[in-house]
Amino acid sequence: MKFIRSLAATTVFLIVLLIVYWIHVNYFKVDVVFYAALADGVLASLIAGAVLVLLKYFHSLGGFERFQLFVIWLVAGYALAISVPTVIDRSLSFYILEKLQQRGGGIRQDSFEQIFTHEYVSEHRLVDVRLTEQLESGTIVVLNGCVLLTPKGERIASLSRKFRQNWLPKRRLLMGQYSDALTDPFRSSVAVKQYACKK
Repeated sequence: MKFIRSLAATTVFLIVLLIVYWIHVNYFKVDVVFYAALADGVLASLIAGAVLVLLKYFHSLGGFERFQLFVIWLVAGYALAISVPTVIDRSLSFYILEKLQQRGGGIRQDSFEQIFTHEYVSEHRLVDVRLTEQLESGTIVVLNGCVLLTPKGERIASLSRKFRQNWLPKRRLLMGQYSDALTDPFRSSVAVKQYACKK
């Protein structure tokens, strides 16, 4: 009986989450897709939590069981925020599939680098989107035309680099060959002085 009611409550949460997310993305301003989806997950959890308290049908669930459901909904909201809108918004993999479909189902393999540099960046306003995300996250500031790391950005960049070097696969399949190239993508990178600016 409690399992059925917990399942019903979770169904209510999912329906509320879909409605809240749909209203948010269609009628309100969104600064960063991921943060907006996270906020929607929290709001849906609160609304579904209120339903648990207000409807007699759910009163057979104890206080701790309601709290557990609320925590599960928060985690589910977080997982869905990352797994659906954020992935679709940011994913180069989805872009490849959509671009193949747009071009009639097939593109020459040697054209992809040109597509990424000339079409993907402008079509998805990639620079604007990523700089907006970093500004909203507090990891960068823009001063006099220079994008500068904040102390928070420095810490995150250092952690990311250490993780990449030590915890990403050393033998990763890249177009038929196993390589450690992505554990240090700057390995053979040449610094271009023209675009450098200092704090």
